[in-house]
Amino acid sequence: MTEAFVERPRWSCSLGGALAAAGNLPQIAPILHAGPGCAGNFAWTNNGAAGLNVTGPCLGLSVPSTNIQENEVVFGGIERLREEILNAVKIIEGKLYFVLTGCLPEVIGDDVESLVEELSGQGVKVVMASVAGFKGDSYHGYEEVLKTLFTRVVKPSSQTIPNQVNVWGAPPSLDPFWRGDLDGIIELLSLLGLTAKVFFGPSADFKDLTQAAKSVANIVISPLYGLEAAQIFKGKFHTPFIQTNFPIGAAAADRFLKTVGQELGLPRSQVNKAIKEAGRKHYAYLEPLIDVYNDMEAQRHALIVGEANYALALTDFFAEDLGWVPELTVITNQLDVETREKLLKAHKEKGGVFPNRLIFESQATAIAKEAKAIWGQPPGKYHNSRQPVLVAGSSLERALAAELGAAHLSLTYPIANRAILSRGYVGYSGGLRLTEDVVSAFIAGR
Repeated sequence: MTEAFVERPRWSCSLGGALAAAGNLPQIAPILHAGPGCAGNFAWTNNGAAGLNVTGPCLGLSVPSTNIQENEVVFGGIERLREEILNAVKIIEGKLYFVLTGCLPEVIGDDVESLVEELSGQGVKVVMASVAGFKGDSYHGYEEVLKTLFTRVVKPSSQTIPNQVNVWGAPPSLDPFWRGDLDGIIELLSLLGLTAKVFFGPSADFKDLTQAAKSVANIVISPLYGLEAAQIFKGKFHTPFIQTNFPIGAAAADRFLKTVGQELGLPRSQVNKAIKEAGRKHYAYLEPLIDVYNDMEAQRHALIVGEANYALALTDFFAEDLGWVPELTVITNQLDVETREKLLKAHKEKGGVFPNRLIFESQATAIAKEAKAIWGQPPGKYHNSRQPVLVAGSSLERALAAELGAAHLSLTYPIANRAILSRGYVGYSGGLRLTEDVVSAFIAGR
């Protein structure tokens, strides 16, 4: 019976993920064709659980929505959608209007695509994605938005811009630190003399999106998210793509730069020089902490709970950068066996570290049971309690951390107990910030 529901979910439906993505595209206004309440619910499940980032230019409670009800269910909602699109164009300034369809219009069979084609022929700059909630989770919605962009918005180009690459794979809101993480990717790639276009957030521009085919390559910073979209981009524009692990911290950043450099055919001497200089600066900042770190016996065991990108990346970070023991890593995505195997294979091939125990589990009760099997025994004279421990997960793990007598730090969605603006953990500088936050978490009570 427990497989029929999700206890304390760590994502929303496909429509929610699509709205989080489309609403954070530069100069693009999302329009929901959905039932009443969807936009309001997403304001909190997407953004209120992502470090209090609730509003945006066209997010939160400001999202245009048809709010279809009984009348549209009986007679169809196309005319209501037409009205909403034309009114949105009048009052919201945008380079593009992005219609996202919810469950109700797809169940009743509204032909949204035909309406979008009709209005496009009349000069309205509008596209659509079919992202009904029953089609998948938030990550599916993110992928569908990328697919629509690459098939309907990106323009073909006979020219390429040397040293320019496109990057995606950190889903807005679902990665609560996505803004800072994308800035970290831009910083990392600049060490190799590359200009990164990231599409989403404050560092992006609508022009970058339309001219994305001019880039020499695409980089997907995930073993799971955005890979189907990368295949579509490659098929349409013949642009190769590079898949990497999510690079949190110095060790992962080293591997990331080597992978990108090798795939793009950059001189090895150039890549090694960039890594050496970045490492010199990184460890110079880290050095003042070393004596205190050793004196206070700051090594910990780690319980890591989160979606695929962060769960695996944090495992790497704790093992390689901090020298901790990643005792248990829980990947909370609901994945079939084949996808799980592909995910772990990709992580291994890119040099990732594995914890002592790794499981796929989304139910909070089952996660707590696994953790208590490791840390729940009372310490004894000859008993290795694997203490002390840090719980690196979401806000949902705070109670579990208290039961285990462990420190806790919210690093994965949902996060309701931190305010997040530009903070991110990607790369060398991100690794320093994460070190500060992790150490601060277990000395906070001193």
